[in-house]
Amino acid sequence: MIKLLLLRILLLTTTTTTTTLAKQPYSFVQSQKPAPKPLHEKLTHLRVFWHDIVSGRSPSSVQVAQAASTNTSSSFFGQVNVIDNALTEGPAMASKLVGRAQGFYALASQEGVGLLMAMNFAFMDGKYNGSTITVLGRNMVFTPVREMPVIGGSGLFRLARGYVQVKTYSSDMKTMNAVVEYNCFVLHY
Repeated sequence: MIKLLLLRILLLTTTTTTTTLAKQPYSFVQSQKPAPKPLHEKLTHLRVFWHDIVSGRSPSSVQVAQAASTNTSSSFFGQVNVIDNALTEGPAMASKLVGRAQGFYALASQEGVGLLMAMNFAFMDGKYNGSTITVLGRNMVFTPVREMPVIGGSGLFRLARGYVQVKTYSSDMKTMNAVVEYNCFVLHY
């Protein structure tokens, strides 16, 4: 009799568990508790010089596409360049290398030289070694100071947000090489 009672309890428990599990929806998305945040966000200001080298034996910016009408456009509309530009501490190429700007820019304006820029600043030196910030935005090249958003990051810049202010430091119209100063203002935890 006791064995029969125990068997019934076991069957009832198994049926209830199976029924409860069967009612739960299956999904590839699962809610997670947010990670605890540190007490406050930090604002970090980084000043780097971006070297866009399109000429010579080892360019850091290469054209990968253009529209049929790019060569006749006054703004080079439709040209796309992929970049792996040096980020240095000072404006001279020989100054300390702190990272690389990797991504692309597309000449996306029919009036004026306007770029759509999408790039990661991958830092390779000091405290931020291995961390990145992501910049995505519009860069009207001949405006004295341009601003683009920082839309994210990784490593010490995980969940980053902020902006960059951009000024052309020097450009050579013969070679089309340029050095651009980036002042990055990044909020992160």
